[in-house]
Amino acid sequence: MPTWNSRGLRGSVLEDLINYTNEKYLDKELALIQKIPTPIKPINIDKDSRHITLAYFDQKSTVDYIGVVQGVPVCFDAKECNRNTFSMQNIHRHQYEFMKNFERQEGVAFIILYYTHLDEAYYIPFTDVEKFYLRAKNGGRKSFAYDEINKDYRIRLRKGVPIHYLEMINKDLNSR
Repeated sequence: MPTWNSRGLRGSVLEDLINYTNEKYLDKELALIQKIPTPIKPINIDKDSRHITLAYFDQKSTVDYIGVVQGVPVCFDAKECNRNTFSMQNIHRHQYEFMKNFERQEGVAFIILYYTHLDEAYYIPFTDVEKFYLRAKNGGRKSFAYDEINKDYRIRLRKGVPIHYLEMINKDLNSR
């Protein structure tokens, strides 16, 4: 079983940018998006500092973020990639199922994928996530390439908001 700190700070920069973006959205009354903490079970606690030094994931998490944008329920996961292919192993079955069920309830599910080596972030609509997921599940390619994503969904800095994904939600909704 993996420990809570086994993967270091991977993804923390993207999550920090998204958290800052979500604060700006809340300040401007555009959206209320919450980071969902991953439940952990502490094993060792340093008695002096009262810090957790060893823990295990208590249960499977759903997605990283959930909330509402102008009356539209949204959920999404934040992922980072340091090459031009993204392995579908990074999207776990329980996450896929949660997003699928969320969409069935008329919510909007997606992934924000940050290509660290390119310094580019993309909104990946659930329809694309599902296409890639099912392809891998059915014996096809187990990853998707940078060239396969829709470049119209690139997330750009806007008005001091580093990961301004609201425009992409609107684009996604208009394409349905």
